[in-house]
Amino acid sequence: MAKSKFRPLHDRVVVKRIDAEEKTKGGIIIPDSAKEKPSQGEIVAVGPGGRDEAGKLTPIDLKVGDRVLFGKWSGTEVKIDNEDLLIMKESDIMGVLS
Repeated sequence: MAKSKFRPLHDRVVVKRIDAEEKTKGGIIIPDSAKEKPSQGEIVAVGPGGRDEAGKLTPIDLKVGDRVLFGKWSGTEVKIDNEDLLIMKESDIMGVLS
């Protein structure tokens, strides 16, 4: 996502899916119709964080460039600058890949 003017609010993040392999380990090519949506992605934008009950800002633990795992049905699919992205809450993300 090249310098978009979109900034997520609160504890939301914008994720770009990382496509799964198109071949199996045995060399079989998987057609597009049989592929599952990947559950890995790269963070491309991060909101400032959520607020606790006292109104204090709680920053997000994620940063732009992190590779993350998320649930199969997590987030809302959007198209920004002709790029398919997901907007989801920080709590929908299961972890960061090293």
